[in-house]
Amino acid sequence: MEFIQETNRFYKNDESGKLLAEITWQKQDNVLYVDHTFTDPSLRGQGIAGRLVDRVTDFARQEGLMIMPVCPYVVNKFNDDPKYDDIDYRKKG
Repeated sequence: MEFIQETNRFYKNDESGKLLAEITWQKQDNVLYVDHTFTDPSLRGQGIAGRLVDRVTDFARQEGLMIMPVCPYVVNKFNDDPKYDDIDYRKKG
């Protein structure tokens, strides 16, 4: 699934324009405060939310930014997987 990038979000709509998946953030200085993740119930359990997290973390790395996880889903992903440690603003030290 390819996600569309807009200011402060990646998302995917279906053919009719219905939102299927989304991750949003607010940028302050060099930190993305990732505050919301949504996956349509019809797609849950398929790893879409995890792919959204990977997409925003790839973006942050490319842009030289850090991420402050705020959304509970993203907080759990960052806590559970060390692959995010390099961009986790909470671990900046």
